[in-house]
Amino acid sequence: MDSTRQQKIAKLLQKELADIFMHDRQIFCNCLITVTKCTVTSDLSIARVYLSIFNAADTSAVIKAVRANTKDIRFRMGQKVKNQLRIVPQLEFFVDDSLDYLENIEKLLKQ
Repeated sequence: MDSTRQQKIAKLLQKELADIFMHDRQIFCNCLITVTKCTVTSDLSIARVYLSIFNAADTSAVIKAVRANTKDIRFRMGQKVKNQLRIVPQLEFFVDDSLDYLENIEKLLKQ
């Protein structure tokens, strides 16, 4: 169970990361990236970010590009949240495939 502080920091990171991905689409293969979920560890040192990727031929290439630019993303995050957080957590990015899973279930139910 996450504490209230963890939840607030996770929401702040989710909002700011969404803003970063929206403004820097050229870096990430010109596809639409949405931040579906963000969780923060209890010591606030690691943030696990789940991304949903649209309009991309190869989602694994996009997630590799995001992971390659993690340092730059964390720096930009620090610029945005410098007045709210003392230390910006390490960012770990994962693909959120829950929408694909739901589409597959709907397709199976229609058959």
